Amino acid sequence: MLNRRHLKQALVASASFAALVAANPSFAQEAAPAADAAVVDDSGIEEIVVTAQRQAESLQDVPIAVTAFTGETLAAQQIENTADLQLSLPNITFTKTNFTSSNFSIRGIGESVVSTSADQGVGVHINDMPVNSPRLFEIEFFDLERLEVLRGPQGTLFGRNATGGVVNLITARPKRDFGASADVEYGNYDSLKLNGMINVPVGETLGFRVAGIYTKRDGYTKNLFDGSDIDGRDSYALRGTVRWEPTDTTSIDLIGQYFREDSNRSRIQKQLCRRDPSGVLGCSPDRLANETVNGNSTLAGIATSAEFLRIAGAAPLAPFALGSVYGADAYAGVTVPGDLRTVNLDYSPTYKADETILMAKLEHDFGNITLNVTGGYQDTSVRSRTDYNLTVGNSLATNPGFNAFRALFPTAGRVTQGANICVSDVNSGFAGYIGGFQDRCSPNPIEYDQSNLGARQYSFEAHIDSQFDGPFNFLLGGIYFDTKSDSDYYIAASALDYASVLLGGGVGGQASPIYDNQVGEYRLKAYAAFGEGYYEVSDQVKLTLGLRYTVDDKSVSDRQSPLLTAGRVPFGTTTIPAAFRESDVKFERLTGRAVIDWKPSDDSLLYASYSRGYKGGGINPPFNPALFAAPVNFKPETINAFEIGSKNVLLDGTLRANVTAFYYDYKDYQVSRIINRTSFNDNTDATVYGLEGEFIVAPIRALQFNMNASYLKTKIKDLQLVDARDPSGGRSDVVIIKDLTNASNCAVVPTAAGAPRADAIVNAVNAAIGLRPTQAIQGTSTTGAFSVCSALQGALATTGVNPALAVSAANPALSNLYTVSDGVAVDLSGNELQNSPEFKFAVGAQYTHDFENDMSLVARVDYSFTGDYYGRNFNRNIDRISSYDVMNAQLTLNGPDQRWYLRGFVQNLTKNDAVTGMYVTDPATGLFTNVFTLEPRRYGIAAGVRF
Repeated sequence: MLNRRHLKQALVASASFAALVAANPSFAQEAAPAADAAVVDDSGIEEIVVTAQRQAESLQDVPIAVTAFTGETLAAQQIENTADLQLSLPNITFTKTNFTSSNFSIRGIGESVVSTSADQGVGVHINDMPVNSPRLFEIEFFDLERLEVLRGPQGTLFGRNATGGVVNLITARPKRDFGASADVEYGNYDSLKLNGMINVPVGETLGFRVAGIYTKRDGYTKNLFDGSDIDGRDSYALRGTVRWEPTDTTSIDLIGQYFREDSNRSRIQKQLCRRDPSGVLGCSPDRLANETVNGNSTLAGIATSAEFLRIAGAAPLAPFALGSVYGADAYAGVTVPGDLRTVNLDYSPTYKADETILMAKLEHDFGNITLNVTGGYQDTSVRSRTDYNLTVGNSLATNPGFNAFRALFPTAGRVTQGANICVSDVNSGFAGYIGGFQDRCSPNPIEYDQSNLGARQYSFEAHIDSQFDGPFNFLLGGIYFDTKSDSDYYIAASALDYASVLLGGGVGGQASPIYDNQVGEYRLKAYAAFGEGYYEVSDQVKLTLGLRYTVDDKSVSDRQSPLLTAGRVPFGTTTIPAAFRESDVKFERLTGRAVIDWKPSDDSLLYASYSRGYKGGGINPPFNPALFAAPVNFKPETINAFEIGSKNVLLDGTLRANVTAFYYDYKDYQVSRIINRTSFNDNTDATVYGLEGEFIVAPIRALQFNMNASYLKTKIKDLQLVDARDPSGGRSDVVIIKDLTNASNCAVVPTAAGAPRADAIVNAVNAAIGLRPTQAIQGTSTTGAFSVCSALQGALATTGVNPALAVSAANPALSNLYTVSDGVAVDLSGNELQNSPEFKFAVGAQYTHDFENDMSLVARVDYSFTGDYYGRNFNRNIDRISSYDVMNAQLTLNGPDQRWYLRGFVQNLTKNDAVTGMYVTDPATGLFTNVFTLEPRRYGIAAGVRF
């Protein structure tokens, strides 16, 4: 008689074989025993066994919205990485983000917060172990037994909290029989992919399994500057697993995995901007276009302008300025390629990443109690560089200020080399060129950014599960999770180097020429106890109650570089002092869930659940409180989630229909915004509700259809924020100011009824300091000017009648009529959450023709549609991401006994270059928009053998 552990193994093996027969375009990785064929019903629809509730169950018996894929169904639907999952799942989106990370969103909940101390909205687990810094953006799936995606808050079953859901990757384990496989794929972009596995049993109790994948291809994007192809791949991953079964009731798995990439992958696909002629905003806020940012709006452009030098008290240096904020900027006349996959950049991207994962799992069956213990370690790092403005600026060969500087300081080789201008190499000491750290020199200005992350984690989790014969059973567990990381985000620009050495008098620099937001150490220590009780009220009704108590203890040591601040730094200084800020915060929460499910027959399940989800708060990045006010911390998120669902097998097993409806009361939703070159996070409330349906139809055994559809409605409840794209808030009476001291933006806002627009005030102040009057700003209904925000604040403090600033015959204190602030807050109440398409659906069709010689031909096509949504919570027209669809197809010839295959495939058949996400930079860099896209059309052939 099979015990529980052997039953689990048998179910999983049966599911894998069913997938081979019903859904695999090639075939199973190991030939299953012929007796297992009896578990496949006449419909040919596979029965997938999942461990979503920490025990082996049919997916149809789990009262949770969960989708599962076997390794074979992943291959059948050409799901090669996490980005592909969004094309096959309801209410799922995935996009790259700006800082070597990604945002996997479920039902509108993901990781849109920008902070090292932010937690994931969707938890990622590998073999049930939570991974805090997963390489979802880079790694491809290989040798997986199963992948499960749970939608909705999770916490009473899984080790870490997640408000959106959980993605759990279960790797293949050693089997008792010898097996091996090898696959090779070749496609366009000179793409080569190798995949292999070997499974070796040793005696009756020990087995080894080694698997690996290697990917190399040319870039998807053409760089016109040097004719190269960028955004290529060069990576590999290896995984080794040892399974020891000393007794029939005990198994021990040791798993080690290593991943490495060294490629010219680009974090950013394209940079979009409708050029603002005034230079006050840099990019107009009304629409996106293939144009360059107005460089006069950027810190690099302002810091090298004659106007800045005069205001900074360095008027004698004005002849050495690279230009004027009222003249032609560094990108004047530069053309941007219109194609999303064509760029013109003089700084080619580099991308290096690696990851090591070590795990141990113990399972022991005591009879009525099973013990599961999982311990693991992860170490990962990533470093990415790319052209910051994704364009080539104008040459300085004929620039009079640059040539005058070179004539006066012919030995300033750290910033100039002949007619070339040089740019610093980034370093943790902030010194750049001052300390001799130089990256390269070029006739035209160079700007690049670098994003670094290094992280390690330890986790230890244990839980016990009961299998009593009576109506009551339980799961009880606990986890300790410890992660430590360090990160840097650098921006280097040769114009900042030039400004620094100019202000330093040519014998040193002004600290620092490099912008760096540096986290010296982020530490999270998390403890939790969790459990669930299960009571069978009757043969058909079961009640589940779960609780979790969590403690998250976070600390951060971080700092920002003292960018172009007062104080001369002599050449040879390798470290410019900047104090670390020490911050810590602690959160404690009690959460849980309650589920009642009714199974009126073997073919139907109805359930209703309530769960309370939690995601920890965090610490905002470092900032100078003298410049602006912002919260130091942001609060945790909590969700009260209500869900009803039904899972059904109908029409004699030829139709499976799973439907779910949900409603979330979302408290303290975490949202990000940029203030003065730093991302900050706030909290607000929201409502989320929707419907999901997943269906499989097999009218005959040879023909199968899979379908899913979703509807999602999200709404922010009460939130007012300044939109950096347009700090006027859409008002025509507000004057927008570009501050010449630090390139930030402020606004002069009338606060008294009937007060006219403050152009007269701005113009009077500008005339006094030698600046030009206001002008209309394209894409807004108001005016703007280059000015000094502090000077305007001083003018508004004037009391009594001031004829130069008069707005009436008897003018009271101007501060009663106007105020200077970072802008006018707009009301986001009722707006949709970002990355939340209202409608999605997908359909797949597969037909299998069996030949008399035991060969088969499998044809499959998949189609996915994603409705439009917003890339930001502000929901402006410029934030709208258009709907898109993707079609994949493949044709596979399987040999006798499934021992070999040949396959032809195409992905993204219609060559859709749709945008999936966006990131808007801050005013000091011109408010351009970085966008991220789908992978392009790929096609090729593949072949494989199995032993």
